[in-house]
Amino acid sequence: MSRIGRKPVVIPAGVEVKVDGNNLVTVKGPKGELQQQISKLIKVEIKDGELVTSRESDAKEHRSQHGLARTLINNMVIGVTTGFEKKLQLVGVGYKAEKKGKTLVLSLGYSHPVELEDPEGITTEVTSPTELTVKGIDKAYVGNYTANIRAWREPEPYKGKGIKYADEVIRRKEGKAGAKK
Repeated sequence: MSRIGRKPVVIPAGVEVKVDGNNLVTVKGPKGELQQQISKLIKVEIKDGELVTSRESDAKEHRSQHGLARTLINNMVIGVTTGFEKKLQLVGVGYKAEKKGKTLVLSLGYSHPVELEDPEGITTEVTSPTELTVKGIDKAYVGNYTANIRAWREPEPYKGKGIKYADEVIRRKEGKAGAKK
């Protein structure tokens, strides 16, 4: 049995969860509303203020969907109650970020500034010129938008310049001088 899949998802106060006949799970909370289509191989039930996922058999396909379904539902519950956030740092001379309305403007050493419009449901905050925070209720959207920002200038291993996650450690390499020893 899946260790993750068999754990119930506790539904906190102020959160409303609905499951329709097609396994469409809708979660409403103080921060918004999310929907997720869960595989037909998984049975989703609400029992005693908890959401329980179960599967019909131990077939490989059923096992692979069990933990995934429970995690997706749990992420929706966390998202509508507290939300998700990721922090980015800009490392490099002249690299900076600023916010103009709903547009994030990045100076990354290109001949032009990079302007990114915040997608629906996601907000970006510039805490300092070299640090920014991406917030939202959908974990997948927050992670995807953060990865898109980072893709404009990924950290390089020689000087560590680029856009990196706040908790990321860049493995550094020696330059040409290190090879001649």
